[in-house]
Amino acid sequence: MGRNATAEKLLVAASELMIQRSSIEISLSDIAQKSGANAALVKYHFGNKDGLLLALLARDAATEVTNLEYLLAQPISPTAKLKLHINGIIRAYYRFPYMNRLIHYLLHESSAEAADEVSKFFVAPLLDFHRRLLEEGVAKGEFRVVDPVLFYTSLIGACDHLFFGRHAMSRAIGVGPVTDDVCRQYIAHMEALICGGIVKGANGE
Repeated sequence: MGRNATAEKLLVAASELMIQRSSIEISLSDIAQKSGANAALVKYHFGNKDGLLLALLARDAATEVTNLEYLLAQPISPTAKLKLHINGIIRAYYRFPYMNRLIHYLLHESSAEAADEVSKFFVAPLLDFHRRLLEEGVAKGEFRVVDPVLFYTSLIGACDHLFFGRHAMSRAIGVGPVTDDVCRQYIAHMEALICGGIVKGANGE
């Protein structure tokens, strides 16, 4: 129990530091100081810093994957599920603003093992959810036929770029940070954009 509590303290410390600094560039000594635990415990619990970052992303993703299964089981229309999913996935990126950078780092700059793990607990469940939701929408006559891989690329890419591209835009034209108000506007924008292209009759057809 003590080991689990210490590991969780390290994860919480890493999460809080990355949010505070708007960066995933944190050191083991930073994490140790923030958590009040010895830096050597990172190696004990997670192997190394990348192991800790992978565990943090897995922890954050687990909640979202559970929510996907819950949403799919609800007795509401596929269109309503789609809107709730758009809201939920954008909110997840807003709640964990380091998530997109962690995904990029672990998929492309860490080990092959880390990339495989991210694919298993984040990419694969989301792709499967999108496939099942789109199939349900088509079967009930609400959606046009849409390739789930292209859908995933569109929605997750748009969520990712809200944060990943914000830094470039802030330098280019002085765009401000992602606030709760910006998040709400983006949800409304993405809902109109995606539903307008997928939901039958959304454009008055």
